[in-house]
Amino acid sequence: MKFAIVAATIFAGDTFLKMHLEKRLQWGREKEFCKGKILLCRHHNYGAALNFLEKQPSLVKGFCASLLLALSGAWFLLRQERENVRMLLGLSFLLGGGGSNLYDRLSRGYVVDYVRFQTPWKRFNRIVFNVSDFFIFLGGTLLIFSEKT
Repeated sequence: MKFAIVAATIFAGDTFLKMHLEKRLQWGREKEFCKGKILLCRHHNYGAALNFLEKQPSLVKGFCASLLLALSGAWFLLRQERENVRMLLGLSFLLGGGGSNLYDRLSRGYVVDYVRFQTPWKRFNRIVFNVSDFFIFLGGTLLIFSEKT
């Protein structure tokens, strides 16, 4: 049950942030945090990561929905197995983050991204993230390192 709460919290939290920032943050405006190292901005991603396949949104939606369905099945089968917490937590992170982004794709036609970083790497500075993206990355990392020893 606690893993379902984790996924639901990620989904609800990021969905709330996206709705809030869509209403409050104007296009072209950025809000600075941490001495300008973190920037809040409004960006719409019509494709997958880094706008990959932005001209084929139906393909992206179908692929994301299929992947989430497969991950949900794995999570459902493994939820009773308490031995591998990293795997269940990783799946929960992926389901919460992926679910929020899929919800955006289905309801808006795009994913709302809103966090950029100012770093010495100019290419990285152009990438805009959302909280779900961070949990998707963390979830994938946890799955990679979740093999039983």
